[in-house]
Amino acid sequence: MGDVVNLNRYRKQRDAKRRTAEASANRARFGRAKHETLMDETTRERQQRDLDGKKRDEPS
Repeated sequence: MGDVVNLNRYRKQRDAKRRTAEASANRARFGRAKHETLMDETTRERQQRDLDGKKRDEPS
């Protein structure tokens, strides 16, 4: 016969792994300094402006 498994312990371990993964994702997403966030925004805006400036006009 197989080993006896405590389902409550298994469920708690599974939930702890999920919480750990979510916390890690949140740290990467929200755990940055304000100047880093602003720098990323300005870089993204500048790249979008540059890309929009390089678009060709549609013939009408």
